Amino acid sequence: EKTGQNCAFHPLTRLDRDTFGVVLLAKNPYISARLQAEQMQKTYHAITFGGPIADSGIIDAPIARKPLPSLLREIRNDGKPSVTEYRVLERKEKLCKLELHPITGRTHQLRVHCAYKGFPIVGDPQYGTAESKTFSENLGITTQLLCAKSLRFPHPITKAMMELHSKLDV
Repeated sequence: EKTGQNCAFHPLTRLDRDTFGVVLLAKNPYISARLQAEQMQKTYHAITFGGPIADSGIIDAPIARKPLPSLLREIRNDGKPSVTEYRVLERKEKLCKLELHPITGRTHQLRVHCAYKGFPIVGDPQYGTAESKTFSENLGITTQLLCAKSLRFPHPITKAMMELHSKLDV
């Protein structure tokens, strides 16, 4: 608007409600189409209640929508293939800070995968356990501690690798 360019809202990435961090928008349909054709590498940081035994690994578990009217997801054999890579950044008492890389892009994927493996994201009201929800409430945490930390993708015109980072973190 400031430059007088005609532009519209073309979201290329999205975040669950109460997830914060980097999102990518295109100013026009041409750039949007070019970026959608490229592989985007997403990195998230999360604080989980508990953590994985291994310091790194892959969660490969199919995700399906729960029966309507629910908007929530669950791990189910008839679900869509869903893969998340993780790496432990820090362990502290009952908490773990993870770096998460969604290989697929399913709705609620990171939240569902972490909960399924037994380390729900702190503050997650839908996928947390009773214990993790009580822990979050006792600390006054009212939102899930999940941050879209960075995006890496080729520039739509020059193909030079671009990397965007959130100044926020968990």
